[in-house]
Amino acid sequence: MEFNVAQVFDAVASAVPARECIVHGDTQRSYDDVARRTRRLANALRRRGLGTVVPRDRLRPHESGQDHVAIYLHNGPEYLETMLGCLMARVVPFNVNHRYVAEELTYLLDDAGARGVVFHSRFAPTVAAVRERLDPTALLWQVDDSSGEPLLDGAEWYESALAAEPDQLPADAVAARSPDDLYLLYTGGTTGPPKGVLWRQADIFVGALGGRRLDSDREWGSLDEVRDNARNGGARLLPAPPFMHGAAHWMALNGFANGNTVVVPTTTDRFDPDEVVSLIEAERIDILLIVGDAFGRPLVEAMERSGRDLGSLLVLVSGGATLSPGIKDRLLAAVPSMILLDGLGASEAGQQARQLSVVGRPATSGVFDPGPGTTILSADLSRPLEPDESELGWLAQRGRVPLGYLGDPDRTATTFPVLGGVRHAVPGDRARWRSGGGIELFGRDSATINSGGEKIFAEEVERALVAHPSVSDCVVAGRPSSRWGEEVVAVVQLVEGVDASDDDLLEEASRHIARYKLPKSIVRVHHVERAPSGKADYRWAAGIVGSAPSGARP
Repeated sequence: MEFNVAQVFDAVASAVPARECIVHGDTQRSYDDVARRTRRLANALRRRGLGTVVPRDRLRPHESGQDHVAIYLHNGPEYLETMLGCLMARVVPFNVNHRYVAEELTYLLDDAGARGVVFHSRFAPTVAAVRERLDPTALLWQVDDSSGEPLLDGAEWYESALAAEPDQLPADAVAARSPDDLYLLYTGGTTGPPKGVLWRQADIFVGALGGRRLDSDREWGSLDEVRDNARNGGARLLPAPPFMHGAAHWMALNGFANGNTVVVPTTTDRFDPDEVVSLIEAERIDILLIVGDAFGRPLVEAMERSGRDLGSLLVLVSGGATLSPGIKDRLLAAVPSMILLDGLGASEAGQQARQLSVVGRPATSGVFDPGPGTTILSADLSRPLEPDESELGWLAQRGRVPLGYLGDPDRTATTFPVLGGVRHAVPGDRARWRSGGGIELFGRDSATINSGGEKIFAEEVERALVAHPSVSDCVVAGRPSSRWGEEVVAVVQLVEGVDASDDDLLEEASRHIARYKLPKSIVRVHHVERAPSGKADYRWAAGIVGSAPSGARP
């Protein structure tokens, strides 16, 4: 049996109506509260003419036959309500990076063919600057915040739009929902222009949103199973990254599918580690999501100085960027009873693999246990590699994978090849099978540096450098070299108040990678720029290394 995400939420809400669904500061909404509000939102969309659908069998993989609405919000209940309400109305919500300037926002809205924007008041000036590029009939819903920005001309207040609608959907609207209804996720754009990844809801539900049993990885067989599982739920989840990052709203929607409670920090414009630590104690958080060292280092520093009771924390999940062994060891020392789960996934593949770390065992990074459907394809993409083949290939996912990239047939064909009648997703990560089992990840091919005829993966150099205790953060990029063709350059942020020479850093890195992979230059910065999600911003790094003096190391 296949499921629609809205259908799953309705089933869970009917099973645990009184359980807390979303907690955000003083705002506490039960599953019944959220169900009623999202149905009102769906009715409001339908009354404004959104929700028409072209059947999937009339479309090519890169085409959408549904209306798209941009979510231009900081984290909060409204973000998750908008996602669910759109899905209930068969409208496709999509994520917007709230750091975008008008030009970047214009590109995104054009690429998605947006029929509407839901935005916080603080973003009203940027929306005003791009509205001429929108469909004149596009809806504009403004969510009030502390910015004091007045209602944008032609917009409606979000709460007013919901208040005017009934909290039940017509029966025919509910019956019309389909597993083929779309989910759209835009990539972060840290290595190039953002791309819209189109999924069937039935596939993304299994791939990332809670569509499998936790104890066996078996897909749910019926809504009755989903309801029974939800009744046994009640864990408290804290996604720390912005919901505009797939991993964050994946955790939230996954939490809803399992009848859990999603707690949202009140500091929404940045990662506040002290608030997160406070919430772990105050809200008795069971599961926390972070993104790599950019979140892990400040988090563990806050844990170490807090003196708070963090014993409720059962699982700390990290995904989207490297969490280095040193930070893992410190996190486990701070909360010895928890499990640290390092997750591997992609917008184009869903959740693919994981690595578990516990106190008492030396932590590692870059090695994962594959999940259902995860495989490695040969370098020429002609065949799957067997686990006893050690050649470097492409990390791939088979079966429950996206349809394609919105509006891009060529990239769709190359990223989602069909081999032996089975559809695969190849997001661009290089990997190989390990002789002792598991997958060794090398990193994105788009961040590969070709130096002296050798391929060097930026992420493996970054992991080697952050092993030095003086390195707070690091991003590696390549730049042209008359000697090497391209040379490795590291952009390094040191721990505040600490110094280390280039030789010290390179000596530590040489313990983890071959000497030919070591940076030819190290550029020191006060702050390594990252996307709000915590992911490395390689375009920013390329600009930094391009303006730095050339290195001369062998």
